[in-house]
Amino acid sequence: MPSRDYYEDLWQLVPEGHEPPYFKRRLSFLLERLGQDAGRVLDVGCGEGRFTRELACAGARVVGVDVAEEPLRRARAQCPGLELRLIAEGERWPFDDASFDAVWAGEVIEHVADTARWFSEVRRVLRPQGSLLLSTPAHAPLTRMRLALSARAFAAHFDPCGEHLRFYDRRTLTGLLEEFGFHEISIAGAGGSPLAPAVMLAGARRRRF
Repeated sequence: MPSRDYYEDLWQLVPEGHEPPYFKRRLSFLLERLGQDAGRVLDVGCGEGRFTRELACAGARVVGVDVAEEPLRRARAQCPGLELRLIAEGERWPFDDASFDAVWAGEVIEHVADTARWFSEVRRVLRPQGSLLLSTPAHAPLTRMRLALSARAFAAHFDPCGEHLRFYDRRTLTGLLEEFGFHEISIAGAGGSPLAPAVMLAGARRRRF
């Protein structure tokens, strides 16, 4: 399991103030799905707090969490009023059961080492019928074909020393959400092209039981 130093070192490579990829499209998806009464929202892997800040401005009672202190330092400097917390990867999150109406995880699940534990924590802190909203790089059939036909593209995309640990397509992401007790699942593509979108935007609700 990666240590906290690993994530701190990764953040040293990210320019301060760097806009997250497809930020406007992902933000539009997030705000549309949450609606006017977002309630209490957990922003998991909040980074520098760009989405956290926008959620707060939209009226949500939002808490941002990350496994590295550096992005949280940046977020506090840019918006001192945000509620931000450091969490440890692989450990129980410091929140009560069913304490959030929604969880947002933008470009997070592809970095998670213990996927089962992570999704179990998401489900635990969500109230019944609460919303899980996430984005992650897409691996549509055309994308996979392109990677298969180019040794160089394959090596770069699946770099053993790269930060992405998991790779999802619509089928595997849907199956994972169902396995961990989510339903009303919807997945859309964004960026790239219609046949090879760059990211998947997924929404689901936690089953009551």
